[in-house]
Amino acid sequence: MTKTELFRSLHHGDRPLVLPNAWDFGSAAMLAEAGFPALGTTSLGVAAAAGLPDGTAATRAETLALAQRLGRLTIPVTVDIEGGFSTNAAEVAEFCAELVRAGIAGINLEDSRSNTELADPREHGELIAAVKARVPELFINARTDTHWLGIDTDSTLERVLHYEKCGADGIFVPGITDPEGIRTLTAALTAPLNILFSPAGPTVAELGALGVRRISTGSLLYRAALAAAVHTAESVAHGHPLVAEIPSYATIQRVLEP
Repeated sequence: MTKTELFRSLHHGDRPLVLPNAWDFGSAAMLAEAGFPALGTTSLGVAAAAGLPDGTAATRAETLALAQRLGRLTIPVTVDIEGGFSTNAAEVAEFCAELVRAGIAGINLEDSRSNTELADPREHGELIAAVKARVPELFINARTDTHWLGIDTDSTLERVLHYEKCGADGIFVPGITDPEGIRTLTAALTAPLNILFSPAGPTVAELGALGVRRISTGSLLYRAALAAAVHTAESVAHGHPLVAEIPSYATIQRVLEP
């Protein structure tokens, strides 16, 4: 079974696929070491590591470079490519072909633009169709940001059904936490629904009972890592005990070996 085939099958198991999102090779390697069967990337973490803003199509090169490194992992990886880093369908499709050549199993392709507005669903559907035609094996997780941006939420169901029709293998609706709203989506869709985990929202078990097949952590792990780094530095500076279990230098070196 190829990594892409394995990745598809993970959306149809006995429980939802919990997908942690990495931001560099080290975080990905450690998550793989912890036993997660697949990983995603977080566009915020990738952008912040490069000193660039997220969601503004500024990290094409950084995203591709990370993908080429993550292709070394033995588990499937899906890459967040924001809105595709281009409005030209052929260019987005070719970028995705580069990801497939790097060993990547899937992508997230969102319909928000510059974190301020939503793309026309027909135009976004054309991007999805172009990618599917160019690399049919790639798992396309079509993301709508209606709830994430709080814009035109009434169009959510219409958008995701259109994206499914255009060839999306999965549907991602970050920001929705209402159980009835989630149930409405899972009842209408054939493609597996992906929800962004929220500490204030339903648990993994509750999301599974609602029919959700994939649960992403998004930027949560990256933001938690930043908080832990600052907390650890302050603990050293002020003589406080280090409470977290910190991997050793040798452990990190081991997981980085080819």
